[in-house]
Amino acid sequence: MPQITVDYAGPLAAAFDRHAFGLELHAVTERTIGASVAACKTRFRRIEECVIADGTGGVDMVHIEVAVLSGRTQEAKTELARAVLDLARRRVQPAPGRRLDLSVHISDMDRQAYVAHQEDARDEGVPA
Repeated sequence: MPQITVDYAGPLAAAFDRHAFGLELHAVTERTIGASVAACKTRFRRIEECVIADGTGGVDMVHIEVAVLSGRTQEAKTELARAVLDLARRRVQPAPGRRLDLSVHISDMDRQAYVAHQEDARDEGVPA
């Protein structure tokens, strides 16, 4: 926890270092709201097609959804959203001749409804 999803336009794939971005995103999340890096989980989803505004084209998007356990203040969530947007502005560049739309949404996950399980094969004596 947090559960993070990064949707990004296909034309950005070649130049978008997703692994490095994810690691930095985890560090930003830890610094901003105190969630441990070890608890952060980020998945990236490539968008093959999207329509933005009037659909005239030339626009790529990145949308980052950060779902955190409920109970954080609105101020903390706003600070996290701004920090994630700042990171995206620094790390994701528009493809040549295109415009880039970046957005971030912080959402709450109900603490009482969230469950997770981790299993490590090394604990079972199975080679990793």
